[in-house]
This record gives sequence, structure tokens and C-alpha cells, in this order.
Amino acid sequence: MLINANSANKKGLVYPELSYKITGLIFKIQNDMGRLCREKQYCDRLEKLLQENNIKYKREAVDNDGDRFDFLIEDIMVLEIKAKQIVIKEDYYQLKRYLEINNLKLGLLVNFRNRYLKPKRILNSKID
Repeated sequence: MLINANSANKKGLVYPELSYKITGLIFKIQNDMGRLCREKQYCDRLEKLLQENNIKYKREAVDNDGDRFDFLIEDIMVLEIKAKQIVIKEDYYQLKRYLEINNLKLGLLVNFRNRYLKPKRILNSKID
């Protein structure tokens, strides 16, 4: 999948096509698996769907600081998967740190345990 690294639509959405596609896969996973599985099970299923859809990714990517994030999608977006009752501030700060350290613009934080799936888009405001 070819992605323009400077891709933003007229409304200012960063990587709208890629994030839309990833969000669709995430909703498919929750519809298929429900909300009571373990994080690893969701990640395994997502990995399979990414392969089937020819989306380039790295699972459990490690950056120069030794941080390990769930997925690096197309070398431009971080995807963090959670399966817990409540996403806390530290989860947001963690993803924000990953974006800043790796000079990436967009991260998606997904908690499969929520009754209604609400992927959160986290932007690195230090990048224009």
C-alpha cells in the first residue's frame, strides 16, 4: 500500500485513508471476537488481517529508546492495542511519547474491552 507521508485531507485529518482502513479492521476484529479476549489474541488477529490486506507493518517494533509498541503501520503510524477495563492517562502519555521519540505524526489507541469500540487518534503536535 502506497501512502503519502504528508497525506492530510482538507479537514486536516492525518493519513485519513490508512486510518480508515485500520479502523475498519479493528471493528471487524471486535465484531468477530467480542470484547473479552486477551490483548495478544487481538494482536494476532490484527496481524493476520494486515497481511491479508497487504498493509506493511512491524509487530512489537522497538525504537532507539528501547520502547516496544504493538504495531508500526506503514512506517508512519503507531497502533497500540489494549484489552483492559479503563484506558488511563498513562496509556495516552505512553503513545504520545512513542510518537515524539520516533518523530511520527499519528497514533491510534484502541481498547477492545470497551462496550463500544472508540479508537482514539493521538497526534504528535511537534510535527507540522
